[in-house]
Amino acid sequence: MTALASDFLAIVHQRGFVHQVTDLAALDALMAKESVRAYIGFDCTANSLHVGSLLQIMLLRWLQKTGHRPVVLMGGGTTRIGDPSFRDEARPLLTDEQIGENMAGIRQVFDRFLTFGDSGTGAVMVNNADWLDDLAYIPFLRDVGRHFSVNRMLSMESVRLRLDREQPLSFLEFNYMILQAYDFVELSKRVGVRLQMGGSDQWGNIVSGTDLGRRLAGTELFGLTSPLITTASGAKMGKTAQGAVWLNAARLAPYDYWQFWRNTEDADVGRFMRLFTELPLDEIARLEALGGAEINEAKKILAHHATALAHGEEAALAAAETARQVFEQGGAGDDLPTLSVAPATLAAGLALAEVMRQTGLATSGKEVKRLIAEGGLRVNDEAVSEAGRVLGPDDLRDGVIKLSAGKKRHALVRVEKGA
Repeated sequence: MTALASDFLAIVHQRGFVHQVTDLAALDALMAKESVRAYIGFDCTANSLHVGSLLQIMLLRWLQKTGHRPVVLMGGGTTRIGDPSFRDEARPLLTDEQIGENMAGIRQVFDRFLTFGDSGTGAVMVNNADWLDDLAYIPFLRDVGRHFSVNRMLSMESVRLRLDREQPLSFLEFNYMILQAYDFVELSKRVGVRLQMGGSDQWGNIVSGTDLGRRLAGTELFGLTSPLITTASGAKMGKTAQGAVWLNAARLAPYDYWQFWRNTEDADVGRFMRLFTELPLDEIARLEALGGAEINEAKKILAHHATALAHGEEAALAAAETARQVFEQGGAGDDLPTLSVAPATLAAGLALAEVMRQTGLATSGKEVKRLIAEGGLRVNDEAVSEAGRVLGPDDLRDGVIKLSAGKKRHALVRVEKGA
């Protein structure tokens, strides 16, 4: 590939963000000449995004850092339908109130990664409900729907995979790709967007948008997709036995977020540093070349920088200190997930299995029994042998009870002060 003239495209290629581009040469020339507005869409299916969306968020961050303007599209309208891409079944339908609450939570995530404002590179957040809610069905079919071939729509991988597995695809979901293409055209008209970015599973939808822009308005639009990220062992990025790795501290404590990155597989350290931190490439090359026990230091650096981006420098330092206390000193760091209880509640006795569930260390009584059988469930660093174990005041050590599930997951029970 010839050298790229635009800083943005050069950086994202070097760091491994790019899978496909609709017209790389033309987009490179445009981005080298002027500040470009680009968008990524996010449906409001939860009150936080998770690590699975982090690659897209970092693309928008690099876009802003290189002098362009990121547009965050909230799917207030399309969330009512649900993107069928690579899903086995339809998403549950949400109320407008739920969608609004989810949108507010997602905005908190973006406030960490982007700078919003009216400057030339200030990020903008828009809601596709602003135009989708007012669509008239017959005019929309006539003006937009006529440009879509059902034959081509059926050939889209996200649709074809669902049909090949003989799983239902509702007409509601089938419309999603048309609405996403229409979003691209509307954003082009409303805020001057020229580029849509997304995951590789969105390629068909993005190309449909560039084609619709040409047909409806004669506008040259561009698309860029990023690769699907899996771990070196083949697992989907961001999925753990405990569930999704959320980016909002209300859904996942910064300490647990830090631990997720600290537990990165050795073979993924360099790649994840390029994608999920802003460390210089030469420094990343040095760190990923470390061998033996030294690679653990590289993992801590990855964990620190990734956590600082999502939760701030102070939270990243606190998480590292907690980890040091827990793993190097056998202590109970202050930043661990914590359950506060009234003195009377503890005096009456707390079922350990229920406390494990409330602190997120186990999801069920069955998992508690499995941990006990494997010797992985400990109270104050002492193994538990009975699933019916009850916690009481005698278990307090310096005012807390430390719970452990395996070697790397811990939580605290504290007595409420003044209660």
